[in-house]
Amino acid sequence: MAITETRTHQNFIGGEWVDAASGETFDSTSPADGEPIGTFPKSGAEDVDRAVGAAKSAYEEWRLVPAPKRGEILFRFAQLLVEHKAELTELMTHEMGKVMAEAGGDVQEAIDMSLYMGGEGRRLFGQTTPSELRDKFNMSVRMPIGVIGVITPWNFPIAIPSWKIAPALVAGNAVVFKPATDTPALGQRFVELLDDAGVPKGVVNIVHGGGGAVGDRLVRHPDVPVITLTGSRETGVTVMRNAADHLKHIHLELGGKNAIIVMEDADLDLALDGILWSAFGTSGQRCTAASRVIVHESLYDTLSKRLVARAEALRLGPGWEDDTDVGPVINAAALEKIHSYTQIGIDEGAKLLTGGEIASDGDLAKGFYYRPTIFGDVEPGMRIAQEEIFGPTTALIPVSDTDEAIRVANGVRFGLSSSIFTQDVNRAFRAMRDLEAGITYVNAGTIGAEVHLPFGGVKETGNGHREAGQAALDVFTEWKSVYVDYSGTLQRAQIDT
Repeated sequence: MAITETRTHQNFIGGEWVDAASGETFDSTSPADGEPIGTFPKSGAEDVDRAVGAAKSAYEEWRLVPAPKRGEILFRFAQLLVEHKAELTELMTHEMGKVMAEAGGDVQEAIDMSLYMGGEGRRLFGQTTPSELRDKFNMSVRMPIGVIGVITPWNFPIAIPSWKIAPALVAGNAVVFKPATDTPALGQRFVELLDDAGVPKGVVNIVHGGGGAVGDRLVRHPDVPVITLTGSRETGVTVMRNAADHLKHIHLELGGKNAIIVMEDADLDLALDGILWSAFGTSGQRCTAASRVIVHESLYDTLSKRLVARAEALRLGPGWEDDTDVGPVINAAALEKIHSYTQIGIDEGAKLLTGGEIASDGDLAKGFYYRPTIFGDVEPGMRIAQEEIFGPTTALIPVSDTDEAIRVANGVRFGLSSSIFTQDVNRAFRAMRDLEAGITYVNAGTIGAEVHLPFGGVKETGNGHREAGQAALDVFTEWKSVYVDYSGTLQRAQIDT
């Protein structure tokens, strides 16, 4: 599709492209320069009900399709993503704002996930165990659940849908997908390519619209037994509360306040590379972004000066320009929130080392740009060191030793990603054991997860589930234990042993 060609889009329900029942629409525009991307249906409860009905009907046949055949459709989908990678990458730079390299990486992650989960079509491993009785066979198998409600954010608009939809499909479930209203065109292309790959009618449905109208109805719908959401902590709590009456399976991937620890023996050049990429990649709009840098006091002055110099050298601009280092943030509300935290940090007594302003010179005034921001002399209890800002802001916190560094890193309510730079193997293993996070990197930044390992966090980052790897299948399947007694007599477990 031509990026500059504004299109009117529809929901995809039961294999048909349809308008919202209300006939209302909303527009998607670029955060980089305000260009129109497309017009989309502003859906409501009636549209959700129709999509759920279609998914429920399609599920009855889809669950019976052999899992290897379901996997083959994901392989075809992955190939289509490869063929359309350049187009999707360009669209992402316009609709979401990522720079080209990161947008391409987002698409590649969906390719990788689709290939990995396609392979699960020939695995979906259960267990076999010995029986305590003669002539009896025991096993466990994974079973699909039904209709999965998929609610995704705007910051990884191709990758995150793949994390949820690919395992849901290979396990034999049907899907109703609500993409973020900031990136509906990318969600639309995702579903179009799934349709082209041969997903049967009704198995994947997309309903555009806001969280209050579409998301809440999906969460409350009695025929949607599973909800998978990536979003804020506050949204996650609301989803759990509103789904409680139906005892739904709820998978939540929520916030982060991730720390990079830099010890006195660190490779400083490597650490600076890791901090710069983790703090300002995707304009800091990652749940794994490094919004805290915990630095040994002996390196603090040197690191802070060098980090400031490198941050000030980063070029802001539209993601599609080759020399852009940092793109826009997603919308005006995000820009306002990020800027408000700059004032909070100043009021708290932290030292603003660089940035802290909305960039509005020249063509930047057309979009939502914020200069990479670094605070120094930050105390661990300050709000800028405790609360998720979700923008290009990081806080430098000096510490005196490893114990203090780990204590400060753990002293937040989130626990998604963590990192330590050190040459001491003993210290590295202590950090791996003691950092309260679902992910720990050694001598790397806080971002860069791979699809074959579980992704998720502890504490208030989620509710114990994981995406990616085989662990993701636990969200989208139920375990069934099967006992086959071929003795020809009634054998009573725990009695006739």
